[in-house]
Formats: sequence, structure tokens, C-alpha cells
Amino acid sequence: MTDLFEGYNPGLESPPTQAETVVPSDANDLAFTSRAINVAETGTVAVTTLSGDVVTLYIAAGVAFPIRATRIWSTGTTATGIISLC
Repeated sequence: MTDLFEGYNPGLESPPTQAETVVPSDANDLAFTSRAINVAETGTVAVTTLSGDVVTLYIAAGVAFPIRATRIWSTGTTATGIISLC
């Protein structure tokens, strides 16, 4: 496979290059800070942002919701099939 963009430094506007299946946890941070979150089933997602704010968001299924999150909490999260895009 040829990557025509391998010589470029990706910015925050660039498409994500990694995806991580998320198991919400009240104790563990994500392996990588997200650039966006996608869910398979619409619902709420409680997150800690990169700046340390804890907020609960309503995220629609199939939409990449841009947010720099370091943790996705089990408490307060009803959405399922969560993917962190990095």
C-alpha cells in the first residue's frame, strides 16, 4: 500500500489514523487521547476532557463527535459500541 501523505505531519483537522474500542471505566484512562468519539447506539457519554473537565455529552450513533477525551466513564454513559478515534 502506498501512503501519498506519509511525509506530512497530521493536524487536528486531518482524519484520525487510529481507532480504539472503548470499555467505559471509572478507574482507567484511554490508551490515547481521542480526537473524536463514535458510538453504535445513541446515548450519553461521560468523559474527562484533555483539560480535566468532566462532562456528559449526548452523542448520536454513527457521528464522529470531535472531542479530546482522556477517559470515558462507566457512570453516566448509556451509549454502546464506543470507538475512540485518535
